[in-house]
Amino acid sequence: PESANAAIGSLPEFTGTDAILQGLTVNVADPLQQNNMIDFLLNGFNFKILRRRQSGSITDTWLGFGPEQLSIPSDFEIPVSPFAAYGGHASIHIRYDSQAVDVYYNKGELAPGDNIAFVQVAVPDYRISQMVQYGGNVIDAFGYVNVVSPSGLPFRGIVGISPDPIMFVAINCQNIKQCRDYYQQLGFVEQEYPYSRPSNGMGQFEPLQPKGSAYLAPSPNCMGVLLLQAEKRKKKIKANPAVRSLNIVYTPTDAQDETSSPNFVDPSYVPYSFGSVSAFDIEEKSTRYPPGQ
Repeated sequence: PESANAAIGSLPEFTGTDAILQGLTVNVADPLQQNNMIDFLLNGFNFKILRRRQSGSITDTWLGFGPEQLSIPSDFEIPVSPFAAYGGHASIHIRYDSQAVDVYYNKGELAPGDNIAFVQVAVPDYRISQMVQYGGNVIDAFGYVNVVSPSGLPFRGIVGISPDPIMFVAINCQNIKQCRDYYQQLGFVEQEYPYSRPSNGMGQFEPLQPKGSAYLAPSPNCMGVLLLQAEKRKKKIKANPAVRSLNIVYTPTDAQDETSSPNFVDPSYVPYSFGSVSAFDIEEKSTRYPPGQ
């Protein structure tokens, strides 16, 4: 979307930006995979169910660590309330269509594609036993954990503190310059790489920013993307079919249609979905869980 002289919602953190990376949508193939993915996030990383919706054959569940609303919640009090009660949090959206026949991922395997390297989550503690119990495939856990979730979406878990525990999505790039240029054209800006521990990567519990990588985000106060140069440049990047989209919420310019939802695919075959602030506000309020929140 073109730049607009407007903020995203009324949160002061999003003043001066016209877009944020709000979250990520994954497809699941059946009710068992859906429930395992939800339990994996709830019990492995302490996510919370934020929203739910049933519409025809499609069941949507959004999980995260705090309110997604783009305004300060009415019950938030400074300095009493924790940041987890503040607005503007990202989410993982789990989508199940009972009429779909695609199998996106088989339990116990590696991720079904390599364009998404991992989603980084920083939490005060995580439970590897619960990740495994609900179908997670732990790749390694030396200082921090790399695990393929029951949906086929890979995660990296770090014991740390971050304003929003959903920190960023790491993307493997065949040509990192091409990827960087693409994201800059979308309005992403190179930002300081985020750490969740005081050691800033100088220790075994959180790695340094990978050499040659680039961290970009539409705003320094929302989740971003970490662009990684693929180890084998001649090997074609394969899309992860479980990843339906990365989701951007934006403020349309006067010339743009509020109801339009354009879709794009980046050079690493990562699909993006765009939705206006007004459409997001309506959806977010109508799907809160429990209802009436």
